[in-house]
Amino acid sequence: MAKPLTDQEKRKQISIRGIVGVENVAELKKGFNRHLHFTLVKDRNVATIRDYYFALAHTVRDHLVGRWIRTQQYYYEKDPKRTYYLSLEFYIGRTLQNTMINLGLQNACDEAIYQLGLDIEELEEMEEDAGLGNGGLGRLAACFLDSMATLGLAAYGYGIRYEYGIFNQKIKDGWQAEEADDWLRHGNPWEKARPEFMLPVHFYGRVESTKTGPRWVDTQVVLAMPYDTPVPGYMNNTVNTMRLWSARAPNDFNLRDFNVGDYIQAVLDRNLAENISRVLYPNDNFFEGKELRLKQEYFVVAASLQDIIRRFKASKLGCRDSVRTAFDSFPEKVAIQLNDTHPALGIPELMRAFLDIEKLPWDKAWEITKKTFAYTNHTVLPEALERWPVDLFEKLLPRHLQIIYEINQKHLEKISSLFPGDHGRLRRMSLIEEDGVKRINMAHLCIVGSHAVNGVAKIHSDIVKNEVFKDFSELEPKKFQNKTNGITPRRWLLLCNPGLAELIAEKIGEDYVKDLSQLTQLKKFVDDNSFIRDISKVKEDNKLKFSQFLEKEYKMKINPSSMFDVHVKRIHEYKRQLLNCLHIITMYNRIKANPSKDFVPRTVIIGGKAAPGYHMAKMIIKLITSVGDIVNHDPAVGNKLKVIYLENYRVSLAEKVIPATDLSEQISTAGTEASGTGNMKFMLNGALTIGTMDGANVEMAEEAGEENIFIFGMRVEDVAEVDKKGYNANEYYEKLPELKKAIDQIKSGFFSPAKPDLFKDVVNMLFNHDRFKVFADYEAYIKCQDKVSELYKTPKEWTKMVIKNIAASGKFSSDRTIKEYAKDIWGVEPSDLKIPPPNEPRDVVDDAGAGKAKA
Repeated sequence: MAKPLTDQEKRKQISIRGIVGVENVAELKKGFNRHLHFTLVKDRNVATIRDYYFALAHTVRDHLVGRWIRTQQYYYEKDPKRTYYLSLEFYIGRTLQNTMINLGLQNACDEAIYQLGLDIEELEEMEEDAGLGNGGLGRLAACFLDSMATLGLAAYGYGIRYEYGIFNQKIKDGWQAEEADDWLRHGNPWEKARPEFMLPVHFYGRVESTKTGPRWVDTQVVLAMPYDTPVPGYMNNTVNTMRLWSARAPNDFNLRDFNVGDYIQAVLDRNLAENISRVLYPNDNFFEGKELRLKQEYFVVAASLQDIIRRFKASKLGCRDSVRTAFDSFPEKVAIQLNDTHPALGIPELMRAFLDIEKLPWDKAWEITKKTFAYTNHTVLPEALERWPVDLFEKLLPRHLQIIYEINQKHLEKISSLFPGDHGRLRRMSLIEEDGVKRINMAHLCIVGSHAVNGVAKIHSDIVKNEVFKDFSELEPKKFQNKTNGITPRRWLLLCNPGLAELIAEKIGEDYVKDLSQLTQLKKFVDDNSFIRDISKVKEDNKLKFSQFLEKEYKMKINPSSMFDVHVKRIHEYKRQLLNCLHIITMYNRIKANPSKDFVPRTVIIGGKAAPGYHMAKMIIKLITSVGDIVNHDPAVGNKLKVIYLENYRVSLAEKVIPATDLSEQISTAGTEASGTGNMKFMLNGALTIGTMDGANVEMAEEAGEENIFIFGMRVEDVAEVDKKGYNANEYYEKLPELKKAIDQIKSGFFSPAKPDLFKDVVNMLFNHDRFKVFADYEAYIKCQDKVSELYKTPKEWTKMVIKNIAASGKFSSDRTIKEYAKDIWGVEPSDLKIPPPNEPRDVVDDAGAGKAKA
């Protein structure tokens, strides 16, 4: 049970985790008991831990609603420009603790729950993660929502309310098995259904030419039901909205037709329409061209744009009648950000609304559309780029295909006039790819239909501009920008690492939570012995706590003084978990060859999900677990080396492992990881990084100084050089005895005695078609790892380097990222205006508007 805080601890925590007032605590206890009784219909004799979680969640939610209503009303009154973040993924994780922190209620809730004889941590562990994302792209969207609310932007997240999120991963006999993530089974206390804003979405049908222009007719209709989730800013009383759409069949679905006979079947067939929002596609950095996925992409876009247009028209200002009819001011009131190409259909859909419904002329519609949209690119891997077959489009979205053809025609006419006779350029820049199956290149559609295109780290944006979309940037260089990703310090420091957050606040005050650049002030304590001790102690405590978690979950004794070497992210060849695996085998072989030699003990922790259809990624998991089985059960190794595969890595598990990490593995082949954001979380939480010059690692090295981060391996230029001469894996295998030994062991079945050729596919890939050149970086990686171990032997020097890293991590706040989007792309101003809380009179918001506030 959580022990009560001493007065000194309370004083220490007052600012960051909220004030513990007697009235506050009494009110929370009252709310808790009321919800247990009236909402959950339980008493303390029959209530379960889950009931207590729900009672607390509803109590905390009560503190959001007044602020939420007031924020939305304020936007209605003031009519600011709205920012809409469109994404097929929002990887939110848990909501309870984040809400308590952002409302300044954490300490009061801790105290109230303690007084009720309960353990708040046990309650928090009952909450299901909202796993509506795969990895970086979805988690970025969640961090961005937190920052947009904290910066007081009138912003909305639009996405899909998947009934089943990213699968739960089970490791069975060393292999990944997937289980459905039924995250809504017990209900979701944070969402509010809004059936009054349900909207129709059309599919299939045909296009009819009429006197007034084209009409899309004979369509199938699916209804989109919105579910709203509040997004609180940090201590500023702003509460924005994330609106997720769920698919519903209309009541006459399949009953308008001739099959009146089979009423039962018609009702059962409603599932077909409702399957659209059933499940998240579990691919990270891979395009799967399935009809259901295209339906999902259109579904979110069609519903969201109707909502956006409705809100624009209903706006109070700028017109005397109740409805805005002129769309000239649309881009002055609406900014839409496309999170990758997944919501790219927003471009032809807005055009369709302007042309077919609002009857705007093409040129005017196109000008408005381009000024409204901006596109973020998240990957340069060719297998991840969305290229939809024209045939599928023609069937599912015939009117949109026409519009895309016309966009393309006008686009190519422009290219032709600028570069007469350059047919290669026309072919490269077309929205339609003609080689073999005709396909629509969604990235090209996004670039042509947006006024801004950005990558997500400097190096990535350079590759986007100078390589992947070179033709487009030559045409419109000013369209291409960089916006280096960031993470929210609320979840990724205050929530997950309160010990470190408090220690920092003691030294530099608590303003850094909203202005992370202030962490540079920590530089002056880099030689302060007591601060070094304190930082070291926080890490020790976090490691001890995580060790206890691991021992409970994995029934395995952990050495908490060993170096925690952590590699957590989606499993993908480009992320090179295999390189890490080769290092583990090399360490094992060194221990075996010389058991008495001094060895810096390590606990290597690897975790992450593989896409269910990605054979090689699943083999990589099996290899790691098989190597772990040998290493962990070899008495000669003892507690010098342990290998743990972290099952079901997800947001809530990241919050546990990241604060306990000593060494962060960021080892993708240079030029393949667009940015990475895990790298930033580790840096902020006092881990050192071993990594390649890829993604945001480059900027981390720039901020901290290259001497304070363990950089190794080929740079982008070196990779290009190797490609030019041809990558020959065998060369490295023959030249490096330790590499040869490790590979021979994998090949011979040393790690799979029951099935010696189990890993033949992996070995074959490494020798014959390794796009990511694992062997080429092996030697540099091993040498760099030796340097890491050397530094770990002198804890004081290690901790000084840690402090330098934390002090240099301020750039990587998503608040900084969002300020850049706001200024350079959306044309909106962050506001530090604090909307008055619900218990104070409402001066800024005119009472007359209260009844008219639009959702």
